[in-house]
Amino acid sequence: MSEWTWEWTGYDPAAERLRESLCTLGNGYFATRGAVPECRAGLVHYPGTYAAGCYNRLESTVAGRQAVNEDLVNLPNWLLLRFRLRHAEGSWGPWFSPDTHGLLDHRHTLDLHRATLTRAFRHRGDEAGVLGLEQTRLVHMGDPHLAVLRTVFTAEDWSGEVEIESCLDGEVINGNVHRYRALNRRHVTHVRTGAEEPHTVWLSCRTSTSDIAVAMAARTTVVADLAPVSSELRPGRHSAVHRLVVPIAPRQPVTVVKTVALHTSRDTAISDPLAEAVDRLSTAADFPGLLDSHVAAWERLWRRADIQVPGEAGRILRFHLFHVLQTLSPHTADLDVGVPARGLHGEAYRGHVFWDELFVLPYLNLHFPEVSLGLLNYRYRRLPRACRAAAAIGRAGAMYPWQSGSDGREETQEWHLNPHSGHWLPDHSRLQHHVGSAIAYNVWQYCEATGDTEYLHTKGAEMLLQIARFWADLAVFDPGLGRYRIRGVVGPDEYHDSYPGAALPGLDDNAYTNVTAAWVLTRTLDLLRRLPAWRREELFERVRLDGSELLKWDEISRRLRVPFHQGVISQFEGYDDLAELDWDAYRTRYGSIRRLDRILEAEGDTVNRYKASKQADVLMLDYLFSPTELRQLFLRLGYDLDGEVWRRTVDYYLRRTSHGSTLSGLVHGLVLARARRAEAWQYVQEALEADIADIQGGTTGEGIHLGAMAGTLDLVQRGLTGLETREDALWLDPVPLPALSEYGFSLRYRGHWGVGLRRHGGQLEIGVPDSEEKPIRVVLADRAVTIAPGETCTLVLAES
Repeated sequence: MSEWTWEWTGYDPAAERLRESLCTLGNGYFATRGAVPECRAGLVHYPGTYAAGCYNRLESTVAGRQAVNEDLVNLPNWLLLRFRLRHAEGSWGPWFSPDTHGLLDHRHTLDLHRATLTRAFRHRGDEAGVLGLEQTRLVHMGDPHLAVLRTVFTAEDWSGEVEIESCLDGEVINGNVHRYRALNRRHVTHVRTGAEEPHTVWLSCRTSTSDIAVAMAARTTVVADLAPVSSELRPGRHSAVHRLVVPIAPRQPVTVVKTVALHTSRDTAISDPLAEAVDRLSTAADFPGLLDSHVAAWERLWRRADIQVPGEAGRILRFHLFHVLQTLSPHTADLDVGVPARGLHGEAYRGHVFWDELFVLPYLNLHFPEVSLGLLNYRYRRLPRACRAAAAIGRAGAMYPWQSGSDGREETQEWHLNPHSGHWLPDHSRLQHHVGSAIAYNVWQYCEATGDTEYLHTKGAEMLLQIARFWADLAVFDPGLGRYRIRGVVGPDEYHDSYPGAALPGLDDNAYTNVTAAWVLTRTLDLLRRLPAWRREELFERVRLDGSELLKWDEISRRLRVPFHQGVISQFEGYDDLAELDWDAYRTRYGSIRRLDRILEAEGDTVNRYKASKQADVLMLDYLFSPTELRQLFLRLGYDLDGEVWRRTVDYYLRRTSHGSTLSGLVHGLVLARARRAEAWQYVQEALEADIADIQGGTTGEGIHLGAMAGTLDLVQRGLTGLETREDALWLDPVPLPALSEYGFSLRYRGHWGVGLRRHGGQLEIGVPDSEEKPIRVVLADRAVTIAPGETCTLVLAES
């Protein structure tokens, strides 16, 4: 393996789903898992294909109750291509399957630079002959509607025939996640198939309730010394098959190229998805042409986004970047989609959008701001629905859902299955209203990075105002404390969703929720003061806001309660009253206790009784805000957050966190890099290996963890550099982390494309490419410099 390639050798059915997820190929419009082409979905393989934003809603009976769930739809399988052999003067052998005893030298190679997946193996059939096979696939980054699979057959020492079936298979369900098996999973209906001579078959279908039309067309051609013996196009009830019989002779390769076009009725500038798919396929280049244009498109992406870090950490960071770009590419900018928590790689979380953009957009803002803008517009289009949700519970402003899908309604399931106990349990995670603060944070960060005041003064201002309005209305004054309080919420921790024995779910004064709410109110008030008078009046009129409300907003932003106990910030009011958990005993009994909530529920207990967190909650504040900004936030609220209080807070929660989320190691790694450097690398390494090592024991096979992958990139770009974009300057406060002491990347800042940052040997080198843009002001803790276009500045960093 090299810094650009990843290899999987041998064939292990138990590990196939993980490998398939890690070998997914995509282009931001659609993606296909890295399944072997000859196998349909089953217990071992799952050849899922997903188009961004293609959801469908089904009703199921769960625990005796009717439940409605919306899922990202597994589309018809375009990948299917199987073969069997007939030796000279013999009968046809069985269809090849990778679990046969004759499989030799099996290897998958994922080439990140070219964005191709190549599979190579040798197969010894029932007779003496050996067949070599190499398959290369790509999902085209230049034309987001195309994909191609090339298969090269080589007989080593025999002659005969190979029969090939190239298929578009519409007999599919959503079956990637085993714990969803009790749910209705058949989303694809009205399958039609057809053929167009000489090489094309097509398939069209619709999603059952969202009524999205999906069309695929496949062209299968053969390049060989000898022409096919036969070629038949066979449209069927649920599949369209192209059957070929091709002569094969020793060391004379037979190349089969399957090119596929995919369109849906969500596409713009088309009239009919099927006609468009067939037409696009008819003009698609051959395999060498498609490969060249695909690699060229990826080369442009790598120039804008690549990250250089020595060693294994650098390999993994580039792997993470590869998967981020496959899910959120420049093609995504034109789609009405959000950030799916599991990428386009599987069906966990039903393909829903949570708060993961909080970990994704800070990276994209400085490389692909057009993609960030598209993702923010996904939220803006759903602002009316968020306002309706707030009104439905008697609140003003916008209450964004914890889980989003197609139209902005709350998609969080009402019940979830604990696989440890088999129990269906009520799901209260919809009370994570802090998702609104995450959206506001991303609006602000995008506008600071890009200087897009037009967006900030229009759509951005409207979102900020309505989110701030919700927080102001949700906060209730407590005369006894002289403080405002926010009650009945769930924080990022997620383990705690109610007080022990309480009749109603929710917690009071979650510190993360209250501090970020205060930040939203403060930023919104700042923005409103800076708006031109005519725009402010227009905005107030549009959202029917009385200017007198702003006085209350200001008061709340200064008097929201943050609970403390034992000299540390309390995760929520009453956290100190909970019981201590015997962590050593549970680790001894269960080994991994990442999902402690499920373990305790299976024992008839509840994690709500204990001082135990799934992931960073209070400590998330240090991930979002620099130490200076965080202290200023607390001072505005009337609290003195000095270094000692924060260090005690870090120590306190570090001892009480099970790291049940892949985001936990990421956040703790950055926090400890600032607070206790010697322990940081352990958590950074966990974040790097979360998916490639599948540390959660099977979850990566259901889709990669996109927020954690993007977060590791942001950890280098923003965390280790202390990079902030504010006050029309780049602010840097580098954090020394010996295991990541060297790094380099380029970024896009305002009108500057390719600003280079490189740290090595205790120096930070900043290069600004030549252009007609204004110089960049760079501010460090002890100095400020101005760097003109075409200049490079080398700064010697103080030892710390």
